[in-house]
Amino acid sequence: MLIIGIAGGTGSGKTTVARSVIERLGPDKVTFISQDNYYKDHAHLNAEERRAINYDHPLVFDNELLIEHLGLLRAGQAAYAPVYDFAADGRYPDRTVELKPNGIVIIEGLHVLSDEKLRALLDIKVFVDTDPDVRILRRVLRDIEERGRSIQSIHKQYLTTVKPMHEAFIEPSKKYADIILPEGGKNEIGIQMLTVLTEKYLGG
Repeated sequence: MLIIGIAGGTGSGKTTVARSVIERLGPDKVTFISQDNYYKDHAHLNAEERRAINYDHPLVFDNELLIEHLGLLRAGQAAYAPVYDFAADGRYPDRTVELKPNGIVIIEGLHVLSDEKLRALLDIKVFVDTDPDVRILRRVLRDIEERGRSIQSIHKQYLTTVKPMHEAFIEPSKKYADIILPEGGKNEIGIQMLTVLTEKYLGG
């Protein structure tokens, strides 16, 4: 099994890169994992307590569960990832995503390269490097359209947690990358290179 980790800042194009590679390789050959689904569950907290959480810090992710699921996949067993509800800041209590033990696993997320234990399981480490102005504009649109957030809350979160955590953890994790892809999903040559490398790695 080949495990590829794709990291990068918010709005950098990580998901677009992952989806583009999967489309080229064939969806039936790849298991896709979003680190976003592994946010720790805060359903037991009240709304004010949930709003106070720093969702951009590496420790907010349940990487122990993610690593456990990777172990199951390597052993040829299916795993069931939680599904995170960003509107409610908690996991859906009755929803999971089946992860099948395919030959290729692609994990994308903010802190895929920040966690040493998770990083050690990755065969190919990718960092998507996109201009900060582009990233914040994408984040604003996503949070308004998909997560029902106000521009005021997005602005506050960006200044208090998103930007500081990017500078403290995400940007430094770039040094661990085997491949750095500038401009994310717009980098057709970089995506094609990653696809070819994956096929070569697998002997395909």
